[in-house]
Amino acid sequence: MNKKVAIIGGGIVGASAAYYLSSLPGGDQINVTLFDDGAGQATKAAAGIISPWLSKRRNQRWYQLAKDGATTLMTLARRANLSTDIYQQTGTIITRTNEKDLHDLYVLAQERHEEAPDMGEIELLSANDVKERLPLLTNPQPGVYVSGGARIDGEALVESLLEQAQQVNLTVKHQRVSLDNRGNIVAANGLQRFDDIIIAAGPWLTDLVAPLGIKVAVRPQKGQLIELSVPAYESQENMPVLMPEGERDFIPFGHGKLIVGATHDDEAGFNLTATPEATEDLLSSAKQFADYLTEDNITRTKVGTRAYTPDFAPFFGRLKNYPKLLVASGLGASGLTTGPLIGRLLAGTLIYGGTPDWSNYEKPLATYLS
Repeated sequence: MNKKVAIIGGGIVGASAAYYLSSLPGGDQINVTLFDDGAGQATKAAAGIISPWLSKRRNQRWYQLAKDGATTLMTLARRANLSTDIYQQTGTIITRTNEKDLHDLYVLAQERHEEAPDMGEIELLSANDVKERLPLLTNPQPGVYVSGGARIDGEALVESLLEQAQQVNLTVKHQRVSLDNRGNIVAANGLQRFDDIIIAAGPWLTDLVAPLGIKVAVRPQKGQLIELSVPAYESQENMPVLMPEGERDFIPFGHGKLIVGATHDDEAGFNLTATPEATEDLLSSAKQFADYLTEDNITRTKVGTRAYTPDFAPFFGRLKNYPKLLVASGLGASGLTTGPLIGRLLAGTLIYGGTPDWSNYEKPLATYLS
């Protein structure tokens, strides 16, 4: 009799877990059901940069998770045959306006390359060099180029992973569910029993585990980005992505599409309404580097809700007092980088069992759950 697994949440962690449960050896012995109503999901509203190596964050566990997450994505892109519209290693340019800061960043890149060969080639670029690689810019700044950096479309990634898993052992149900006080799923048609349940519902984890008497140190954060129509250069599909100092990410996609974002709004909670203030913030940031952009260039706005913990670190694993429940949350703005690895780790423990030690990636779950 096949094992029955449920996943609550179809974002980056849930979709990745579903994909690996369908593709890892032994996954054919599992029937997977994924529940997601789609409302507010951060991944569907996300497009981002995969380039964690030069982060200023001092949390070494997070850095290890993000570094290995970037490697996981490189492998996943080949394994799942992701198109370049979804994931492409275009390289990343991280800018600095101060000459000393630029030099220090270049030295840091060389140091971290020793333990992170997936960074690829590292180059110090002048403003003119940056302009040559990113002709969309009118006001380029000098920066450090890392060839292993990539751009990713979160919504398209999730759709591709779920579509592939559905061809094997996954059933997707577009509905909101809850848990009873024993950890069973309550769906539209009543109580549902599963052998294991992965709860990958971002900031909604708090409400889901409340019937179990569990409190979660997670808060919602609203994020908004804009998509713009820009001149379609022949080289645009291969243009590097830009991480400007103190500004929003600048992400060229192919076919004349540019994405800028995202904002970080800690006060709006679960509100999914795009605001003129956030749009102006994003457009103003983009105009710092491409001064020809106006509101007329904006073709689309997306809004989603991220999950943050007090120390800005993600957590994931099996609940001690409810061993059939596994949770993951708190990925914040790095979800597209860390989510696929977390999904693979959770899928692996469901297939192969055991009590894996993930302490190199996270603090104990009790740090965030009480």
